[in-house]
Amino acid sequence: MYDSTHENVVTKIQSPDEKAVVLTFDDGPSRLLPRFLDVLKQENVPAVFFWQTRLLHPQRPWQRVLDEGHIIGSHTVKHRNLVELPKEEQYKDIKNSITAIEQITGSPVRFFRPPYGRFNAETLQVTEQLSLTPVMWKIASMDWELKNDPQRLIANVTENLENGAVILLHELPQTLEALPGLIAAIKERGYGFKLL
Repeated sequence: MYDSTHENVVTKIQSPDEKAVVLTFDDGPSRLLPRFLDVLKQENVPAVFFWQTRLLHPQRPWQRVLDEGHIIGSHTVKHRNLVELPKEEQYKDIKNSITAIEQITGSPVRFFRPPYGRFNAETLQVTEQLSLTPVMWKIASMDWELKNDPQRLIANVTENLENGAVILLHELPQTLEALPGLIAAIKERGYGFKLL
């Protein structure tokens, strides 16, 4: 397994002119997606959504995601740990995921995030074959562990801010609750928001 400093994996963006970070949301599209989009629209913040395609029903508001300037990337079909799969299975899973997203949205998929942040050399070979850019993160909000502590989620991010950082969030109720405060706290520290 590689860590997030591997040269072929994005954890930061280049943002020389201004301080900016990238918000990313994993494990959707969830039923909460419209409410996440409402907050992002109100705050004028773009984001990248990494979706499990088992959840991508045509009635999910994917068109709104694209219309409002966000990006949809792949997070595999069912969130399986790729390092436990042979290369052929990894290829099949990732390929099926991007095919499903592209068939529903009509837009090409360019970005991929491995479930659990776990990948190996074969994963990188597959993403190269499929012309995908693997995206990890520089800052983990730990939102999946903080059901009762949205303020800790905000602190986990703001205490570790750095220019260009990719921030890991999930489409969870506690993340939605914390999102307005998180965006405000990031802006207060002089950061804007960009896409990959």
